[in-house]
Amino acid sequence: MNMIRRLILDVLKPHNPSIVELAKRIASLPGVVGVNITLQEVDKDTDSVKITIEGDNIELEKVEEVIENCGAVIHSIDGVSAGAKIVEEISTPQDR
Repeated sequence: MNMIRRLILDVLKPHNPSIVELAKRIASLPGVVGVNITLQEVDKDTDSVKITIEGDNIELEKVEEVIENCGAVIHSIDGVSAGAKIVEEISTPQDR
């Protein structure tokens, strides 16, 4: 089975709920074992955040539902890991 193990999302959210509350809501989803939300930028009405989610079987549709129910929108999916294990990105000479 091709399970999603990590998602990295660029999200635009209103100031409320807080990133603490949003993290708790995402963390409560089945298949999610950890959530990291980092504030990237604050505007008058919104926050730009980077959300990293790890788990055993993350359901993207459920994550999207929680984010949308908070009045937020996913700008982009910036990273995905799927399969039996997470494969970390490795720097190569071409990356320099």
